[in-house]
Amino acid sequence: MAEYVVDKVVDSIYFNSSAMEIEGSVRIKNAPEPISQDGIEKYLILVNKKGNTIDYEFPIQNIESVDENGYVNFDKYRGKIHFSKINGKPINPGKYELKIKIKQFIDDSWSEVITQLGNIRNQKTDFVLSTNMFSFSAKSNKKYSLTAVLGVDTGQFEIQSKLLSDINPLEFDIEEEIVMDLPAVRKTKKSLFKHLYNLFKIFPVKKKQISFVSDSRIDISGNFEYIYKKMLDNPQDFDIQFYLKSSIKEKKTLFEIITMAYNLARSRYIILDDYYPMIYPVNIREDSDLVQVWHAVGAFKTFGYSRLGMPGGPRKDSMDHKNYTKVIVSSENIADKYAEGFGVPRDNVYALGAARTDMFFDKELQHEIKEHLYDELTFLKGKKIILFAPTFRGNGQQSAHYPFELIDFKKLFDKFYKEGWIFLLKIHPFVHNKPNIPYEYQEFFYDVSDYREINDLLLVTDILITDYSSVCFEYALLGKKMIFFSPDLAEYMSSRNFYYDYFNFIPGSYASNTDELITQIQDQTVDTKKITDFVNYYFDDLDGKSTDRLIDYLKNDFYEEEIENETVRYTDDGKIIPEWGSKK
Repeated sequence: MAEYVVDKVVDSIYFNSSAMEIEGSVRIKNAPEPISQDGIEKYLILVNKKGNTIDYEFPIQNIESVDENGYVNFDKYRGKIHFSKINGKPINPGKYELKIKIKQFIDDSWSEVITQLGNIRNQKTDFVLSTNMFSFSAKSNKKYSLTAVLGVDTGQFEIQSKLLSDINPLEFDIEEEIVMDLPAVRKTKKSLFKHLYNLFKIFPVKKKQISFVSDSRIDISGNFEYIYKKMLDNPQDFDIQFYLKSSIKEKKTLFEIITMAYNLARSRYIILDDYYPMIYPVNIREDSDLVQVWHAVGAFKTFGYSRLGMPGGPRKDSMDHKNYTKVIVSSENIADKYAEGFGVPRDNVYALGAARTDMFFDKELQHEIKEHLYDELTFLKGKKIILFAPTFRGNGQQSAHYPFELIDFKKLFDKFYKEGWIFLLKIHPFVHNKPNIPYEYQEFFYDVSDYREINDLLLVTDILITDYSSVCFEYALLGKKMIFFSPDLAEYMSSRNFYYDYFNFIPGSYASNTDELITQIQDQTVDTKKITDFVNYYFDDLDGKSTDRLIDYLKNDFYEEEIENETVRYTDDGKIIPEWGSKK
């Protein structure tokens, strides 16, 4: 192979967490001019320093430039590496040198050179970066350190990855105050609960007893709050019980299991608003109902049995969700999606509305909530508010995470901080990794993830940024601007998918990177018609009386007796024959 002299320089290196962007130029010096786009290829490569092997190779983009002689050349390049997302996971632990490989067409053949990247233009000291990377799965949550150093004197760009921790999420929880059972113990207790429930069926059902059950909250909030408060208007009609835990992993004592089995077996209604694994093996007794009011509104990304055969989807023989006797949704248009997702008959789904959306039709309540928010979160006062509320990535609670390297916090700060905006982050409670916001941005970015009720925050939000989260349904009721920030849309679609075409569905604008996101924030246009059509499709009743309807159905046994006793007769042309006109 011929020896070649290489011209090279790095114009800029930029890291956003573990995502690197690099721009520069490289060319074989004694090659003929000009360099055509088809005549040169460039690759960033990671050479393992232990074995001197090329472990990773990344094609990079040729950029057109005009040199001092007026030639159009393609010696410039722009490249990206997400060190935490190489083949879907962080770079393997080890030491590497980042180099550049050039393949250039010279003298009727392709020549190849591997060389260092060169020094950073106008950089007088070493470039040094240190950050963390994460990997999440159902059985292993890993944390890595990533260090990058480009030496001014040596010209070497060294990358080092170290594994810092590897934990089993089934046996560990970062919330130390939660006392947990081991998975095998939880399985045993689930079996015990089932047998006790069946045993306590010897006792009659209490017609007024209603039990609220959750493994994701210890407070009365969300749908539970609205339903409970409405029940208190007529306390003589209901005998209310609560069985609440903060996590499915939180320990349930033997006494709690016995007590809960006894009371649920005697409850006329058992009301859930989320996943509750202990109840699913149980055959709900005939004169009782298991009612799922679900914490999310609408139908967007596929869930439950709509994901059979997909990563993280349920097994065919799973019993999860299938014993719901009543499911409450916001619209007849999505009833079939919930029936499919939960694996229940379509007749078990009732479009009565979502209790937690009643607040969007109550101006007095909205005023009270806003005043409370301004008192509790004083930094909201006098600011224009952007709320960032994405859903999690991963197959479930154990592997839930968010790839924060997809969003460039520095660019957002530089663009909007001086314009009177603040940027709230409401991260899904399942997410294990947290946003690492630099200290100097603390008066612009505020993490409000611990504030339970996102609907409260929507009331003071000027622009909502989300991705695949159901929060878009509630926010649409306010008719304000939404941006769907989805840089990983193709990847997400391949692993999760949607009930509807994504671009036709979203009632707002789309951004695939931070620069597009900035442009969309600056554009205050709202597509009112699209939002209105969206709301009318996903909500049957826009009256703020969803809780009233549910309470009415609970008090009247879902009108099942009337339906069972009703006999409707029709004429040959489809007209209803009234009872007095029927032949005896």
